[in-house]
Amino acid sequence: MKKILITGGAGFIGSNFAHYYAVKYPEDYIVILDKLTYAGNRDNLNELESKKNFKFVQGDISNSKFVNDLFEKEKFDIVFNFAAETHVDRSIEHPSIFVMTNIVGTHNLLEASRKLDITRYHQISTDEVYGDLGTDSKDLFTETTALDPNCPYAASKASADLLVKSYFETYQMPATISRCSNNYGPYQFPEKLIPYFFHLISENKEVPVYGDGQNVRDWLYVIDHCRAIDMIIEKGRPGEVYNVGGNNEKTNLEITKIILNFLGKSEDLIVFVDDRLAHDRRYAIDSSKLQSELGWKPSVTFEEGIAKTFDWYENHKEWRDKLMRNLEERKHKKVSKTPLSTSRP
Repeated sequence: MKKILITGGAGFIGSNFAHYYAVKYPEDYIVILDKLTYAGNRDNLNELESKKNFKFVQGDISNSKFVNDLFEKEKFDIVFNFAAETHVDRSIEHPSIFVMTNIVGTHNLLEASRKLDITRYHQISTDEVYGDLGTDSKDLFTETTALDPNCPYAASKASADLLVKSYFETYQMPATISRCSNNYGPYQFPEKLIPYFFHLISENKEVPVYGDGQNVRDWLYVIDHCRAIDMIIEKGRPGEVYNVGGNNEKTNLEITKIILNFLGKSEDLIVFVDDRLAHDRRYAIDSSKLQSELGWKPSVTFEEGIAKTFDWYENHKEWRDKLMRNLEERKHKKVSKTPLSTSRP
C-alpha cells in the first residue's frame, strides 16, 4: 500500500484525479490537502469521504511549518501537486497571492518531499508557461519550447516548474512535470469559461466574450488528463516534462456558440467586451512525447466529452447553483468596496 498526497484535491482537476485514483488503486491511502479557498469545494469529494483509506486535511501549502509537520506525520510515498491559484484575471489584480501559493507553496512541498525522501513528486503545470503562439502560427508547444509567460499566473507556474527541475538536478529528487491544455469536465469551478457561460446561457443571460473571441485554446477532457498523470507516475522518466493536449483547438467564440446551440439559445446573447490584459492569442500542445514514450492518447473526443460535461451540469444543478451564488456574493462584496468595472468574467 502506498500513501499519496493530492494537494488542491478539492478543486476541479485535483478532485477528478482523486476519484480516478481511488477507483484505479483501491488499496492505496489517499490524503487530500486543500486550503478550501473560493475554488476548493469539499462537496467534490463527497463520494470518497466514507472510505477508510481516505483523509481530508485543510491547510495552506505556503505555510512551511504546516507542510513540514504534515509530511513528518503522514510519511507520504507520492506527492501530486495540483494546488494552485489559476485564474488569469485574478492574477492580474492580485499577483502576490499567486506568488505565495504557486511559487512559495511549491518550494515548501519540494523541501518537505526532499527531507522525507519520497519515491515520486509530480507537478501539475500548464501550457500557459510557454507564452503565446500567435494567431498566424501553425506551430505547437513542445517540451523544449522556451518558457515565455505573459501574465502573473503563467509566470508563477513557470517559476514553480523551474524549482521542480532544480530539485531533480541538484538533489536527484524523482520529480516529473506535466503541462496540460485547457481542461473541461465535471466539478469545474464556474468562473471558468465553459461552466460560467453554460450557467449564464441557461439563465438566458448575456455572455461577455473577450475582444473578438478569436483567442484559440486546446481543450482536454479532465479524465484523459488524469490518465496521463497516472501513466507519467508509472512509466515516466524522472526529470522529464510531458505535455498533455487534447488536440481540440477551438476559439472562445466557437466554444460559446457550442454552448448556445446545446441549450437552444440565440447568438444574440453574445456581448463582446474589452479584452483582458496580456491575453494570449493561441495555445496548442504537441503531446507526441507522451504518446510515443508512454502510450497515452486521448480516449474521449471533444464531441463526446462536451456532451458528458453538459449532461453533468444539468444533472448537478444544485451543485452549480450553490457555487454561482457564492461567486456572485463575492463579486457583490467587491463591487461595494471598489468602483472598478466587473464586466469581465
